[in-house]
Amino acid sequence: GKTRVHRMANKELKRLLHMCALSLIQHNAEFKTYYNRKKDEGKHSMSIINAVRNKIALRVAAVIKNQASYKNNYNMAA
Repeated sequence: GKTRVHRMANKELKRLLHMCALSLIQHNAEFKTYYNRKKDEGKHSMSIINAVRNKIALRVAAVIKNQASYKNNYNMAA
């Protein structure tokens, strides 16, 4: 398949989202458990990182749309 980024894409933003996703997977409990759960299901690691990048973008868009600060409501199940 194609391994290149489209010429019209914002490559800098994609790079920053990718680095943010990698950092979240390492340091955030919610995203770490999400990554490990999907990896155990047999998903490819890059596919999971793309899903994490999408989650980041959706959360940023929600914060901007609602004009409110981000509230972390994540609770680990016992």
